[in-house]
Amino acid sequence: MEDFDLSAYIGKKIKYLREKKGWTTQELADKLHTSRVTVTRYETGARKANQDMLYKMSELFNVSIDDFFPPRDNGRSKSETVEQALSHVMSFDGKPVTDRDRAILQQIAEAYLKGRDPDEDNQ
Repeated sequence: MEDFDLSAYIGKKIKYLREKKGWTTQELADKLHTSRVTVTRYETGARKANQDMLYKMSELFNVSIDDFFPPRDNGRSKSETVEQALSHVMSFDGKPVTDRDRAILQQIAEAYLKGRDPDEDNQ
């Protein structure tokens, strides 16, 4: 397995979520009751955010704590992952989603994922 810098990954996610809200580093620092320098260090990966800080940020950004971490496939194939996600879809626009609908949606999702540019993941 190649080296992976989790702190840098989380930092990029924090920066992305902060910018998506339109907040400066100082504004986020004020909301977290910490310093601008600390937020900058989180965003660059120079400092690791502890679980309490990640929880506070998840509430501020209205995301799950899991959203700060890279996705894991847990040894499942991509089609199993798509199938699992679609199994939770019960309705759309107030109408029930049938097993046939799910099968069609799975085929569409798999075709899209096979054909997309792998560099899109980094955007």
